[in-house]
Amino acid sequence: MTKISHSAEWQALAADAEALEKTSMRALFSNDAGRFDRFSIEAAGLFLDYSKNKITDEVVGHLIALADATGLEDMRRRIFAGEHINVTEDRAVLHAALRDFSMRAYHLDGENISLLVRRELEKIKNFTVRIVSGADKGFSGKALDTVVNIGIGGSDLGPHMAVEALRPYWIDGRRTFFVSNVDGQQLVDTLEQIDPSRTLFVIASKTFTTQETMTNAKSARDWFLAQGGSEGDVAKHFVALSTNETAVEAFGIDKDNMFQFWDWVGGRYSLWSAIGLSISLAVGFDNFEKLLRGAHEMDEHFRSAPLRQNLPVMMALTGIWNRNFMGAAAHAILPYDQHLSHLPAYLQQADMESNGKGTTADGQPVAWATGPVIFGEPGTNGQHAFYQLLHQGTDLVSADFIAPAISQSALGDHHEKLLANFLAQTEALMRGKAIDEARADLAAEGKAPPDIDLLAPHKVFPGDRPSNSILMEKLTPEMLGALVAAYEHKIFCQGVIWGVNSFDQWGVELGKALASSILPALGPEGEEQPKSTGHDASTNGLLDRINNVRHQNG
Repeated sequence: MTKISHSAEWQALAADAEALEKTSMRALFSNDAGRFDRFSIEAAGLFLDYSKNKITDEVVGHLIALADATGLEDMRRRIFAGEHINVTEDRAVLHAALRDFSMRAYHLDGENISLLVRRELEKIKNFTVRIVSGADKGFSGKALDTVVNIGIGGSDLGPHMAVEALRPYWIDGRRTFFVSNVDGQQLVDTLEQIDPSRTLFVIASKTFTTQETMTNAKSARDWFLAQGGSEGDVAKHFVALSTNETAVEAFGIDKDNMFQFWDWVGGRYSLWSAIGLSISLAVGFDNFEKLLRGAHEMDEHFRSAPLRQNLPVMMALTGIWNRNFMGAAAHAILPYDQHLSHLPAYLQQADMESNGKGTTADGQPVAWATGPVIFGEPGTNGQHAFYQLLHQGTDLVSADFIAPAISQSALGDHHEKLLANFLAQTEALMRGKAIDEARADLAAEGKAPPDIDLLAPHKVFPGDRPSNSILMEKLTPEMLGALVAAYEHKIFCQGVIWGVNSFDQWGVELGKALASSILPALGPEGEEQPKSTGHDASTNGLLDRINNVRHQNG
């Protein structure tokens, strides 16, 4: 099979990039009054402006041709059809079925999984109502108004991001905490803030064997028992999001409080499943359902809209253009809404775990750049941290700017100033500032010629830094759902074009396996350990040094 980098479509895009090298985005805007209208899309309540990328109609046409050549539309059909497109794990990828309210059937291996999804959603709804109403109480007779979600990866990042994003929808009097790190400090810090008699622990582990999650879960259980709870009370205060009924019951959790999700739901796509229980408990099931419905609306757009008018597809294609033809090795997620502060971390996993691959789906080495480094911070915090590099650094970084037109928390002119910065940054990245403009500005400030000569080079901004702007009316549950689904589909499209499997994550396995082999060599504090020999000189030396410090200070 021809490598995509050798295809005619790829070569046409490479020629486009070369032809545009000396054309500025300023010139593209100056010469095209309809640029904004042509390079923008509205879908499911989101508005995408991708005109501030160095693209032309010809570039977009060639990007669509590349998508066609790599079979994007057929793969889009296959994912919704429940085919096992996760080839290395022989699994379907059907997280869209978790949020499909159209009543369509999803047949997987002869079974209509839509029925399973509806049954589990009903279970989540009923449980949420019992907890929020106070019908289910803790061992002292008090309502369970505090939730501690214990998970890691998608079992933490997704619900944590969503709960924080939906802060204006929190049910009064309820508190939610998230524990993921196996570093005991995080759990200790959390336990210091809660009352065991009012706390519900949500243990999120599909296998109920995940090392970090189960270490934290067992320590939380020990703490609960030490704080007045009994073995019999564990069933009232702990629930499981898992498929391992035997391990769940052995832990002391009532099997009726075990919520299921399936192997066709990847961890980083699981907030729509029972993993979203902590979201439902924080904002109520009605708002959790609205989150799902917003995602479903974006799914319907993605599965039916032509590629050129398809919002996630054009997000993906501009990303391909910037990564593979403009040379952007990093992509910034920049939400101008404080409640989206956890979105960059969530999308780090969604994107980098999906497309951070060096092997194609058919097992061949990749000969082109794949997933970029994803990072970000909410504006305007990021402006005072890393925007310097975005504007004047030697590396090209593409960016997504995300903002609601209306704030959930109006306060004076705060939101107007926030939006002014949102708009100004994308304009500055696109336009830049030439040396003659810098000199003119300094002269207007009354600077003397020697000072102008000194300062002007430092005031130059190269411009031509690509960005997308994503607008919504307000950050509601529906809009959050649509936004996250758009990114999921974008990542999928890019994986198809790069030829990688976006739904496995073998890269996380090696370090975990080595940690298991190292763990026995780390003895309790105060105990002397034998000299390490089983690893490379650096690892052995570090292990010995750690053991010596722990021995001397135990």
